[in-house]
Amino acid sequence: MQNTKIFTTAFASVYPHYVQKAEKKGRTQSEVNEIICWLTGYNEKGLQKQLDQRNDFKTFFDQAPALHPNATLIKGVICGYRIEDIEDELMRNIRYLDKLIDELAKGKQMEKILRK
Repeated sequence: MQNTKIFTTAFASVYPHYVQKAEKKGRTQSEVNEIICWLTGYNEKGLQKQLDQRNDFKTFFDQAPALHPNATLIKGVICGYRIEDIEDELMRNIRYLDKLIDELAKGKQMEKILRK
């Protein structure tokens, strides 16, 4: 799996798609932000700073305070790849986020999405 184009894509350019996907299914931007902050360790201010700076995904995850320790509990298939089999750490982190947003859009409860 070598798709490094996503690594250099601005997180801020994909973020509205996450929000739109969630809102189409009756979820909120606040829930999207909660998921992103849970996964990455950013607070709302830190997330907004990343969006304002238009950092790419690599920088976004490199500067993340700390990936949540329960992130490894995120399993399943996203974009045709089994998340737990993805060797590249950055790609795996991006797919973790994709999977969480998918779960939100599918109506899963926040408690379960955040692996509580």
